[in-house]
Amino acid sequence: MQDLTPAEGFDLDAAEIRVLGVLIEKSFITPDAYPLSINAITTGANQLTAREPVMSLSEPEVQAAVDSLIARRLVSKRDQQSARVAKYEHLIRLRHSLPPAEQAVLAILLLRGAQTAGELRQRCERLHRFDDVAAVDAVLEHLAEKYPPLAAALPRAPGTKETRHVHLLGGDAAVQEMAEAQAGTAAAGSGRGRIAELEDELRRLREEFDALRNEFAAFRKQFD
Repeated sequence: MQDLTPAEGFDLDAAEIRVLGVLIEKSFITPDAYPLSINAITTGANQLTAREPVMSLSEPEVQAAVDSLIARRLVSKRDQQSARVAKYEHLIRLRHSLPPAEQAVLAILLLRGAQTAGELRQRCERLHRFDDVAAVDAVLEHLAEKYPPLAAALPRAPGTKETRHVHLLGGDAAVQEMAEAQAGTAAAGSGRGRIAELEDELRRLREEFDALRNEFAAFRKQFD
C-alpha cells in the first residue's frame, strides 16, 4: 500500500462525503428505490447505525451538497417521467472506472472513516461479499493506485497491530484529522489497557490476601 498522501484534486467537505457515500451504498442495498430523492438521501445521511460520525444534516444542507457534487461531476440528476420529485445517482463508477467491489469499499470508507481490511470485509457484506481479507487488500491497493488515488493506509499507531485505511476524497485536512483521531483512539485504548492490567493485579493481590487470612484463621483454630 502506498504511503499516506492527500489526493490532489479532491477536497469534498463532510456533507459531500456523507452524501456520496449514501448514494453509493443505497445503489447496492436498495436498488429498487434508487436513484434517491433529497428526502431519502437525508434519511440515509442521518442514520444512527453504520455511520461514523453520526450526523444531523438538514434537507437544504443535503441539497447544497448534491448540487456541489453535480458541479464536480460525481453525481447526476436522473430525469424520470413518473417521478414527482427530483432523484439523484452517483457517477463514481463512470468517473473513476470502479467495479462493484471497489465501489463497496469506497462507500464504507466514506461512511465510517478509517478501518482495517478485516473491518471492511465485514462491513461490506451487504454491498459486496469478499471471500477473504486478501481480496479486500487487493481492492485497497487498486484504489490507492488510481490517479488521483482514492484510498491510502494510515501510519500504524503505536500499540496497534493492524493497519487502518482511509479514503482521500476529503483532501489533506480530512486525512490528517482521521490520522489524529486514530492516534487518540490508540492512546485511549492503551490507557484503558494499563488500567485493566492494574485492576487485574489488584484483584490477584486481594485473592492472595484472602487466602492468607483464611490460612491464618485455620492456623489459630488449632490453638483455640
